[in-house]
Amino acid sequence: MCYLVAKDINKRGCVAFKTKHGPALVSLKKELIDQVGLDRIQLVTISRPSAYGEYEPYSFVKTEDEMKEAVLHM
Repeated sequence: MCYLVAKDINKRGCVAFKTKHGPALVSLKKELIDQVGLDRIQLVTISRPSAYGEYEPYSFVKTEDEMKEAVLHM
């Protein structure tokens, strides 16, 4: 398991989606990058949120669609 984290570099907090490593994660990241770019939104994959305090507070989403929607509105 891992978490895909999306962070607006100009704001506090992030959105996190619990997922698995693999082709689906790569595809999701590519899709998000194509839609929002990398100028302002940072996309990272982390092992556990408690180890990465710099992204707090975390807003967890449960589905890939929720993640896409949240990133598009950052």
